[in-house]
Amino acid sequence: MHEAAPVNPWVAFAYLVAGVCFILALRGLSSPATSRRGNRLGMIGMGIAVLTTILTHLPQAAPEGWTVYAPASSLPIAIDWASAAEILAAIAIGAIIGLTTARRIAMTAMPQLVAAFHSLVGLAAVLVGIAAYLNPGAFGISSVVVPMIGEPFNVINPVSKVEMGLGVAIGAITFSGSVIAFLKLNGSMSGKPILLPGRHVINLATLAAILLLVAQFAHTQDAWPFWAVVVLSFAIGFLLIIPIGGADMPVVVSMLNSYSGWAAAAMGFTLGNTAMIITGALVGSSGAILSYIMCRAMNRSFISVIAGGFGATDSGGGGAAAIDRPWKRGSAEDAAFLMQQAEQVIIVPGYGMAVAQAQHALREMGDKLKEHGVRVKYAIHPVAGRMPGHMNVLLAEANVPYDDVFELEDINSEFAQTDVAFVIGANDVTNPAAKTDKSSPIYGMPVLDVEKAKTVLFIKRSMGGVGYAGVDNEVFYRDNTMMLLADAKKMVEEIVKAMD
Repeated sequence: MHEAAPVNPWVAFAYLVAGVCFILALRGLSSPATSRRGNRLGMIGMGIAVLTTILTHLPQAAPEGWTVYAPASSLPIAIDWASAAEILAAIAIGAIIGLTTARRIAMTAMPQLVAAFHSLVGLAAVLVGIAAYLNPGAFGISSVVVPMIGEPFNVINPVSKVEMGLGVAIGAITFSGSVIAFLKLNGSMSGKPILLPGRHVINLATLAAILLLVAQFAHTQDAWPFWAVVVLSFAIGFLLIIPIGGADMPVVVSMLNSYSGWAAAAMGFTLGNTAMIITGALVGSSGAILSYIMCRAMNRSFISVIAGGFGATDSGGGGAAAIDRPWKRGSAEDAAFLMQQAEQVIIVPGYGMAVAQAQHALREMGDKLKEHGVRVKYAIHPVAGRMPGHMNVLLAEANVPYDDVFELEDINSEFAQTDVAFVIGANDVTNPAAKTDKSSPIYGMPVLDVEKAKTVLFIKRSMGGVGYAGVDNEVFYRDNTMMLLADAKKMVEEIVKAMD
């Protein structure tokens, strides 16, 4: 086996430029006003990284007929176009699938798409790890040992075995966990926590077993601990996400994003690819920070969420029935009159707005109110929708001014001085039970204080349904609340017509 050639300085420079683009992309994505620039920088960085990797790792044919990789050889050899064509064809197929999916996917299905993409990243890490284990010589992580008797065999570097084991474990957890998240977000599986008896002991024992098996694999290089790590990691991914209820799913999406980054970083070490290490570390750390921030916003313990539903109870989520109490029903004309007479209206969007694709009609309604001299603001809860920033993306798509959009901590104190709180499909994040009912699965979660407004207009399809966390909302039955039962988009459009 040839010794690895020194890293080409131009390759290192290209990966550095890609890393800087990724850092600037994350910075740009921190604000709606700069998100487009952030996206472009991220795409440029990824393009540079992919192109550099392709150019430096195209399979080449040695004079003896063996296939080696360019970084591991300094021989004057030609590109093996047959193998290169397979790689380029795979890239083309992936690009076509990605472009088609991006064009056809509805904004309401974006959380499911993100979860599906996370699962693919995890699966890719597992497959790379398996390939590196089966053919370590091709990855430059082994040395050939020729025993006195028997066939030569590859001894994988001890550090590479640890990286490989951890990368495969994190990747498998990301894949199976993301599959469960996808099913829950897609409605194919109940959002109610599935609580297995002794789940905490099972989870901790499985995680401990994975770590011990990685150590065993690093020590012996036997096949059985490696494959046991793969199987147990797939299993623990399911076990960790199944107990997590619907109210915590935005944190789960962010957490799985972090896992996918760490899996990519681990495989970057195995492959000796600087760009993967940088990108994985950025995604992993940023996802972890976002998960922590969201947990604080929900008054959740970060450790309890990532450990798979610590603190969840059998009474929580999914099956609560609507409260049988008197409530008031209003019409589009009633809503239009009340809002036109108001000095300030705060609009609270939720997943119901996303389902109905009502963001454009909502912006038109806001514009109409401004024409009548009404101050219009939008209040966004950190976990409104099914993924971080879901509502911000939808409002930005409808060209709602960034200056009109406020986070919970910036606007919650204004509800008491607001004439109308207009809630469109946001149940759990406006539920006062989070502040008063200790038996509620959302107890302790900071919520928007819409009930303090003089009038609450609440759009909902029917009184029979409950929110994603599975609990009814006391706001529906308050004296200052008027229920607008209809499809969100249709109701908002009727309100706009009533304002003419």
